[in-house]
Amino acid sequence: MLAAMPDSAPSPVSAGGASARAGGDACPGTLRLHPADDGALARVRIPGGVLDPGRADALLAAAERFGDGELHLTSRGNVQLRGLGTGCGGELAALLTDAGLLPSAAHERARNIVASPLAGLDGSPSLGAWLGELDRLVCASPAAAALSGRFLFALDAGGGDVDALGADVTVIAGGPDALLRIGAEDEVFRLPSSDEAPRAALLAAEAFLRAAHDSGAWRVKDLPDDVRTELVRTIGPATGPAVHRPRPRPRKAPAPAPGPVGTKAIPAPVGTTAALSVDVPLGRLAPAQWRLLTETAKRYGGELRLTPWRGIIVPGPFPRQEAADALRALSAAGLITAPDSPWTGVGACIGHPGCAKSLSDVRAEAGAAVGPPGRLPVYWSGCERRCGHPHGEWIDVVATPDGHRISHVRGERRDAPTTVRNDPARLAAAVAEARAL
Repeated sequence: MLAAMPDSAPSPVSAGGASARAGGDACPGTLRLHPADDGALARVRIPGGVLDPGRADALLAAAERFGDGELHLTSRGNVQLRGLGTGCGGELAALLTDAGLLPSAAHERARNIVASPLAGLDGSPSLGAWLGELDRLVCASPAAAALSGRFLFALDAGGGDVDALGADVTVIAGGPDALLRIGAEDEVFRLPSSDEAPRAALLAAEAFLRAAHDSGAWRVKDLPDDVRTELVRTIGPATGPAVHRPRPRPRKAPAPAPGPVGTKAIPAPVGTTAALSVDVPLGRLAPAQWRLLTETAKRYGGELRLTPWRGIIVPGPFPRQEAADALRALSAAGLITAPDSPWTGVGACIGHPGCAKSLSDVRAEAGAAVGPPGRLPVYWSGCERRCGHPHGEWIDVVATPDGHRISHVRGERRDAPTTVRNDPARLAAAVAEARAL
């Protein structure tokens, strides 16, 4: 049995005590809409990215009834609704509550959980039980209501894909037991049993809140070094022995490739494909695309899994010919169904005119610059905030008053940038060259 961590009473933050956090948590949610130049914005948390068709239908209904009709995928496998009227908050919340997408008003922004999207499909363990229990525990914890919309849980099936995303608390499947990682620490703790994983993740998050109370940190990485060290030291005795396991770099654990899943990797029935993987250009889904995905899920696995790389997995199994037919239909609808698509690895923030801070229409610029797929992903940002940027190794393109600044990012390191001034052809060539390095 997992021991209780020292001083596990509700955090003073959630209990109304003073905190060093300046301002408030500005992360969008569904109960407090965020103003943007294209209307209000709501961010709907989808723990693990898992949606059944009924909840997928409810999201589309909300987008069409209250917003611009489109669904925007985020880098945490959540969904944003844009172009909302400022007075729709009550009706939107009621619709999402009825659909089961808002189980706790107090915790709606704390339900940030990413999970390996191919778990249980590619030969790795299923994470469904962990995911459901962690979400239940978070919503039942008074302390967890104080977690910011930036705090992130990750459930990794053992392959390192979401472990590489830099979550605040990561649980890694490892046979009969499980591993717990706090922030970017290379040391992980071996839990007494895999059944303890969701509770261990919650206890670690509550311990973070107590540690963050005086510093005002929103995330583990924001803690002062000595406080972070003490947090890890406190958690260790309550879990299990420490094991050295460096956090993987994202290049070593890539996003699921678009196309059929599991034709060789898993013991799927003969003549079937385990799942379909599609990527979404710039994470933006039109109503017809969303309906097609949902209808495909209804015919086969009955589930959609939104990935932290702005893609979607449709679990099967699919008879191989039907999988091929479904992929052709999804491709014809404008989705990415093969890794050789020019859109593979291309991302961008909302840019101008949706965001007042953006210096250019980076989505249009990204589209104008697409070419053969590069070795590295590229992300276009309309300003220095780089909202929604990827993790690990990537090419950073930022609009500035003087043009576009291009740099190669490797985790926390960034190469000297190159600036291209107002020349679309040169900009496209420079981005292609950087991605090919």
